[in-house]
Amino acid sequence: MFEKILIANRGEIACRVIRTCCRLGIHTIAVYSEADKDARHVRLADEAWPIGGPTPAESYLRGDAIIEVAKKTGARAIHPGYGFLSENTGFSRACRDAGIVFIGPDPESIEAMGSKAAAKHVMRKHGVPLVPGYDGDNQDNAFLAEQARQMGYPILLKPSAGGGGKGMQIVRSDAEFPDALTTAQRVAKAAFGDAAMLLERYIEHPRHIEFQVFGDRHGNVIHLDERECSAQRRYQKVLEETPSPFLNPERRAAMGAAAVAAAKAVNYVGAGTVEFIVGPEGDFHFMEMNTRLQVEHPVTEMTHGIDLVEWQLRIANGEPLPLTQEQVHSHGHAFEARLYAEDPEHGFLPSSGKLLRLHLPAPSNHVRLDVGVIEGDTVTIFYDPMIAKLIVWDADRPSALQRMREALADCEIIGPKSNIAFLERLVQHPTVVEGRIDTGYLDRHLDEFVAGESQPAHGALFTAALAALMHDEQHVAVGPTDPHSPWNTADAWRIGHAGKRIVALALGDARHEIEAWGYAGNYKLKLAEVACNVTGARWDGHTLSARFDDQARNCDVRADANRVLLHDDTGNRWRFLRAAAFAWETSDSAGGDTIVAPMPGKIVLVKAKAGDTVEAGQELLVMEAMKMELSLKAPRAGTIADISAAASDFVEADTVLVRFAEE
Repeated sequence: MFEKILIANRGEIACRVIRTCCRLGIHTIAVYSEADKDARHVRLADEAWPIGGPTPAESYLRGDAIIEVAKKTGARAIHPGYGFLSENTGFSRACRDAGIVFIGPDPESIEAMGSKAAAKHVMRKHGVPLVPGYDGDNQDNAFLAEQARQMGYPILLKPSAGGGGKGMQIVRSDAEFPDALTTAQRVAKAAFGDAAMLLERYIEHPRHIEFQVFGDRHGNVIHLDERECSAQRRYQKVLEETPSPFLNPERRAAMGAAAVAAAKAVNYVGAGTVEFIVGPEGDFHFMEMNTRLQVEHPVTEMTHGIDLVEWQLRIANGEPLPLTQEQVHSHGHAFEARLYAEDPEHGFLPSSGKLLRLHLPAPSNHVRLDVGVIEGDTVTIFYDPMIAKLIVWDADRPSALQRMREALADCEIIGPKSNIAFLERLVQHPTVVEGRIDTGYLDRHLDEFVAGESQPAHGALFTAALAALMHDEQHVAVGPTDPHSPWNTADAWRIGHAGKRIVALALGDARHEIEAWGYAGNYKLKLAEVACNVTGARWDGHTLSARFDDQARNCDVRADANRVLLHDDTGNRWRFLRAAAFAWETSDSAGGDTIVAPMPGKIVLVKAKAGDTVEAGQELLVMEAMKMELSLKAPRAGTIADISAAASDFVEADTVLVRFAEE
């Protein structure tokens, strides 16, 4: 086995590889950018070396700098993780030329599968089912438009060199095609350096099911069953599971055989994933092959009792596969959810900032956490905003789904916005519970998963106020000489007055004032004209039980001097800020006369100029931030007075980009 390996990645995947290496006694070498000098993977590795500036292009995409560190440190092998250089043919070949083992497939295999068009040619030769479409070399726009017309709509435009859903566009008519093609080509060129497109017949209501494959240098290739990744938003996976609730044994066997055939077609070595698009009737078609470890690999590990990173290391060291196909057996059911720093209430805009609080469930036989940050770390603007992967396992699908609900309820992130509440709604939704979700469901029904501007019911506000009251009572400074002194009782009592307290809770722009009388578990609460009597309240800092007008309720709620986090009995998650009881300040916005940068990023397109008259909702600029494109649209109809940014400009958050003329 290798004595030393270098990990050419960051975040949770670097930490995950380090964990396996530590267990195997392998010395680990991390690399880091200027923005990552205090990152968790740097602290966990046996040694760590700087490789450049904060952006990926200045650091994690610099294969020459990474290979130089490997040479300096005596690393015999490099593990690329996923993303960055993991599927880069040039980097894989450079490692081989330098006498360093690339822990992944040979460059020839990466090259064969790196282009979706080339991969389809290979798959067609080996009898792997394909979606009808065009994957030729003629990339003339008019020719592509004619191909789409002949194929019949709807069609799917896909960057040939792409992955992760970047640049993909669904087109339903000739009229939509030119703009969709321009957008797809622009994104593909920026993300992959190649604007070539392929066209596919778009399968309505499809499922996304992928198979984990593994090959060694002794001619063996097997699959480790499937993962269903149909819960997606804009082609980005949100929730993964194995086994798929859609597959029966016959479909599983047929798809597994096709996946192995695809891997054998390119003499595949190491871990890879063959992805299929599956129609509602069970017809399946090769979509692409990812020549690396996948983000969702832990669900396969949980159900098969194996360590795929250890397999990667052993295969790269020349050992044969540990199992034959007949020895592969799945046990139970597993789910993975990705916790992101993003704001689902505002178009899933990526978020950044310091993790003031990061509370995650305790690991166990049923719960696994793959985390790249700790409390106090900063989610930067330069990389993917994933905070953690939450993986759960249980004996069957309903039990595993319940484990996921419980685990999500135990998560709390303060600092950047997060998608926890969105995930909680997702795992309770009937389409997920019943296993009916398809790849487009979230985009078609997003309002079913996003709370929007909804406000809590009186019961939720009374519960949150009760937790705040009990927190304050528990944290009164008790004098050392007489802990039973009435002066240490936090019930607001004074001579001639019953002792009214006001709990002010803020949610967005709304302020809720709850009047309270009472102490030590018995209270009268009042909100406007609605009153409630609470008796027998008990709270341990996490679980609150009480009788509200003699109706007993039990719920999860956390509170401190600054906020209250509540899961109410309808399954909603509410985070209230505690406001001053007798002061309330509001700030006036610019009233729709400006467009500001929602976060730091790069302007990639400017579609208007000073003096233009525009309509409300018209796209004026496109910016790129945290691995996604953001469309900035006119807040109202009017005339543009000034645009202060140009294409390729890097702008800071809250920079005024567009000003409108006064009406």
